[in-house]
Amino acid sequence: MSARSKARKRALDILYEADMRGNSLTDTLAERLAQADPPVSEYTVSLVEGVVEHLVDIDQMLSDHAQEWTLERMPPVDRNILRIGALELLWREDIPDGVAIDEAVELAKLMSTERSPAFVNGLLARLLDLKGARG
Repeated sequence: MSARSKARKRALDILYEADMRGNSLTDTLAERLAQADPPVSEYTVSLVEGVVEHLVDIDQMLSDHAQEWTLERMPPVDRNILRIGALELLWREDIPDGVAIDEAVELAKLMSTERSPAFVNGLLARLLDLKGARG
């Protein structure tokens, strides 16, 4: 697993923990940075901070384009994988679109249900279509 893939997995752990405990992402990240076991990479920090910065927009886009699913109804791990994928897809110019989607799908294969990879792929592909339409 590449360093960036590990960083995405660690960001997912932090997002999922905050989500499940009802804690703020910023506080959970600060706790993990202070604990440093395992260490939190710079890329993990940038992903979590990016999700925090764009959370309202990310969640709105996911809600608007997840056919027949609300954010609340999604499995928490899928919801947070999608947040990372949407961030990388729409706000990180240093990450190619295909990489953002592939990495999110791989996380879903590793961490979620049998149906999750297809769901994650489909929803991020819809967001990619929108990105292309926005120009």
